[in-house]
Formats: sequence, C-alpha cells, structure tokens
Amino acid sequence: MDDVDRMLLTELQQDATQAYAALGKTVGLSAGAAHERVRKLREQGVIRRTTVDVDPAAVGRGVMAFVLVEANSWMGDSPTKAALEALPEVVEAHVIAGPASLLVKVRTPTTEELQASLRRLYAIEGVTGTQTIVVLESFFERSVDAKGDGSPAPPSPPAPSR
Repeated sequence: MDDVDRMLLTELQQDATQAYAALGKTVGLSAGAAHERVRKLREQGVIRRTTVDVDPAAVGRGVMAFVLVEANSWMGDSPTKAALEALPEVVEAHVIAGPASLLVKVRTPTTEELQASLRRLYAIEGVTGTQTIVVLESFFERSVDAKGDGSPAPPSPPAPSR
C-alpha cells in the first residue's frame, strides 16, 4: 500500500459515495485508475465493507453501554461468538486482556432494555459477571488513521445527545 492508496482510504472514510472521477481528481488519478485501486484494496481486505453511519438515537438505540464480561473460561471461541452475535443489541464484542474476558458494546432504546440485555449476556455459558458503563454523551468517534503518518483521522460528528 502506498501513499496514494492511503489518500484514497482517507477520502473514502470521509465520503464513500463520491464518484471515482471526484475521488481520482482529489488524489491525482483518473477515474479508472481510482476505481482499480479501490477494487484492489477491497480484494486485499483493506476495505472490509462500505456502510452508512446511522444515528443510533434516530433509530431508537440511544442508550449506549460498554460491558466488561467476566468469565470462568476462555471466551474467544465460536459458541460465545455465536451467542453474542445472536443478540441484536450487541454491536461490538472484543476479547480483551485485563479485568475481564470480553468488552461488549451494547445499544438499546431504554435503560430497561439495557437491563434485559445484561440478563441475556449473563445467561451465556461461562459468564460469571458483568460490569457496565453507561455512556452519557459521546464527544466523537474516530476512524482508523489510513494515512499511516500518525496524524489523527478527522473525527466523525457525534451523535446528538438525548
């Protein structure tokens, strides 16, 4: 991956809907060359998917919490993964080192639904406890720095507070 690929990634993270002609112009390539590079970045797995950034509060998922999941066994296996994926309110799950086995990000419409989600998490085989941190406000969420020069990627606009 070279500097042009990194510039393409930075531009796509800001607006993945822009035409290849506009994208190419920004990075100094023709539309065809920009398209070919983006295609190769997809094939190499650098671009994993193209998506839309939806405001969770606008679709009824305004309560966000991070849950540390404690366990009596290794939680990085497929049954645990499948159990977490079956819970639609779980939007991220990470095996971690530290005070717990997993870090799970949950989005629900209400705190009552959050409580129900915690019960479902606790029911997963091997889970022995949870510690929950409820987010009151998000300042920003940042994309991965595609430039590779250590400079921060521009933050995404925060979700409106509720």
